[in-house]
Amino acid sequence: MIWYPYEQMKLMKKPYKIVNAEGVYLYTEDRKLIDSVSSWWSVIHGYSHPELNAAIEEQLQKFAHVMLGGLTHEPVERLSEKLKQWLPGDLDYCFYSDSGSVAVEVALKMALQFFMNRGETKRTKVLALEHAYHGDTFKTMEVGDDEDYHFVLNAYGKSKHVIHIPTKVEAMEAIFAEYHDQLNCFLVEPLLQGAGGMRMYNIGFLKRARELCDQYGVLLVFDEVATGFGRTGNRFVSDLVLPDILVLGKALTGGYLGHAVTVANQKVYDGFYDEDPSHALMHGPTFMGNALACSVALKSIEIFEKQDYMSKIRRIEEITGREMKGFSDPRVKEVRIMGGCVCMEVYDSQCIKGYQQFAYEQGVFSRPFLNYLYAMVPYIIQEEELIKVLRTMKAWFLK
Repeated sequence: MIWYPYEQMKLMKKPYKIVNAEGVYLYTEDRKLIDSVSSWWSVIHGYSHPELNAAIEEQLQKFAHVMLGGLTHEPVERLSEKLKQWLPGDLDYCFYSDSGSVAVEVALKMALQFFMNRGETKRTKVLALEHAYHGDTFKTMEVGDDEDYHFVLNAYGKSKHVIHIPTKVEAMEAIFAEYHDQLNCFLVEPLLQGAGGMRMYNIGFLKRARELCDQYGVLLVFDEVATGFGRTGNRFVSDLVLPDILVLGKALTGGYLGHAVTVANQKVYDGFYDEDPSHALMHGPTFMGNALACSVALKSIEIFEKQDYMSKIRRIEEITGREMKGFSDPRVKEVRIMGGCVCMEVYDSQCIKGYQQFAYEQGVFSRPFLNYLYAMVPYIIQEEELIKVLRTMKAWFLK
């Protein structure tokens, strides 16, 4: 049987069975549903996109996968060159993996070994944010800060290798002053903390983080698995503040295949480039640089550019702001909007219990969690479809 994610299997209700998907719609045997969460924020072009389908089919006629150990191929070379051109600054060196969580693990390993290679053995600590979520593998759970997901780590006790701070400049400055010679990196979800509650904060915090990392020689790592490809209203937050290491996933392949990349700048790469074999990055996911994933990622980026997706995202934000203007309910603590994300935070999670089925009956697929009712729609959504999603969210409180 299937063991489903984030579910107490004994209590879970029967999942909706999808028989087809096209555009922004998921189809069950009896319903047509707008996917308001883009399959965990990844399906930015919608489902069954003809150009993305064709890119995979074309590559499949040649081969689906070969290992990158001792081998290479055109799709991974072309994607690496495209990312080098497309990403800001000197974020030029691409290390591929098969999921966002693993890609963050790679970033953390890079940051630690960067200093170990230099003999700076005291730099064993990671600075991260309160309410952080970076994945469900063990090191990403350790740097995360959400008991609802990672309570299993209570078995080990509080980590001595991770420090969490709020998104307050004063708190950040104090920690850097005290621990700067022990920190190897500062890891953040920039501007928008996704699974931690769609928490939004100011770019000024990240600008100061960059200054402090430069001052004290700490690596700045952006986890843009969720925020990249326009979700915050910026192409990448890295376009505004340049990190030393950038992690991308989810929308990298348009949500078609699991694939992620950890991109390092020249300084980080040079920290491993050595005649000493022990200075090599000893990591190698089996499916890193998968040819099908690289092919569809290239096409996804081409569509993003060619069809000016940033204008689509601005329009989504504009419509969302217009539709949510003036909305209030005593059960709703706050409505937050940023780029292609809208979140209603409620005081009591019980008041949104049952919303998923309510939305289903209105023709919308939603997946609220904890105290958060949110939408992160595919960027191809039409205005009337987006309005339906937003009005369904409001209708739950007005019924």
